[in-house]
Amino acid sequence: MGRTVSRGALRKMLKNEKPGFRLSACADLLVYLNFLMFLRRLAEEARTNAFQNRSRIIKPEHIVFAAKAILKKSRG
Repeated sequence: MGRTVSRGALRKMLKNEKPGFRLSACADLLVYLNFLMFLRRLAEEARTNAFQNRSRIIKPEHIVFAAKAILKKSRG
């Protein structure tokens, strides 16, 4: 597995984004888990889109289409 962001760096990013929020001890882990789940869903949607377009390679347009579909599903 590739290199990951340290917990301290992730907590610092969260504090910079929302300075008034109080974070629990494991908030950074939950954010990281949510990020990983999003990436997995994005990859699955892009793979499905590529398959429907009869493409063996996932191209940038498949990822953009998948991101728009995920955003549309989350809003609706």
